[in-house]
Order: sequence, then structure tokens, then C-alpha cells
Amino acid sequence: MTYRGKYKVKNINKYEGDSSNCTFRSLWERQVFRWLDDHPKVLKWGSETVVIPYRCKTDGKPHRYFTDLKIKMDNGKTYIIEIKPKAQTREPKVKSRKTKRYITEVLQYVKNTSKWEAAEEYCENRGWEFAIWTEVEIQSFGIKLVLPKKPKKK
Repeated sequence: MTYRGKYKVKNINKYEGDSSNCTFRSLWERQVFRWLDDHPKVLKWGSETVVIPYRCKTDGKPHRYFTDLKIKMDNGKTYIIEIKPKAQTREPKVKSRKTKRYITEVLQYVKNTSKWEAAEEYCENRGWEFAIWTEVEIQSFGIKLVLPKKPKKK
């Protein structure tokens, strides 16, 4: 089950972009949004505010990559962040049977690496840093995953 919704930004002065249209596409994103909103060292942050052009290796066509986060810290550093489950940041293991699922995973991995390579170059040209945050990094910041309450059965 995927979780999506609108995040209500508390510190509007810290948010870059339209704060009424801040959308999370996973529980990890929602928890990171809360952390960014409250963290005193974060000067500015925005969700899907940076769009990076890239050419995908799967089809050779140009595409646009809407990055998950742009974060400006009080030390002057700017970060572009992608939030992904750790399993999606590793190349799928080669299997003897090329199932539809395996082919989909490989294509998604190639598409993601195309995006990430473009993001690395984009950030390098601006003096920014690109990082992929998985559940490992997110939990290392002390961010806990809080599941929404299940509706009570009547």
C-alpha cells in the first residue's frame, strides 16, 4: 500500500514553492517533510521544486526528473535529495527466469540511474550535493516512521 497526501507546511517562510501544494508520495517523505519543517538548521526546503532534464538509457528520449527535495542548510550547503527504499537503489539480482517482474525492476533501475547521473551533474555544476536517502539514512537522523491509524471497524 502506498501513502500519498498533502502535507500542511507549518513554517511557510522555510518552504520554497507553493506550500498549499506540498504532496508526499510515501510515509518516508511525510516524515522527512515534518523533520525539515521543524529542524532549526534547515533554512529553506521544497518538494519537487527542482526539475532536471535527462536522457533515459531505456528509450534514449529526453525526460524531466522532478527531484524529491531541495534543502538549503544554515551552513550554506544546498542538497538535492531522492527518497527511495534501499531495495530500489541496488541493481536487481540476475535471475535464471526473466519474469515480467524482473524485467520491470531492471528497467526501473536503469531509469533511476539515468535520473541520478543527471542529478549528480546538475548539482556539481551548481556547487550543490546530490544524495539518495533510504530508510537507513532517514532512521539515522532520528526520524521515526509513524503509520497512520487504521479506521475502527463498526
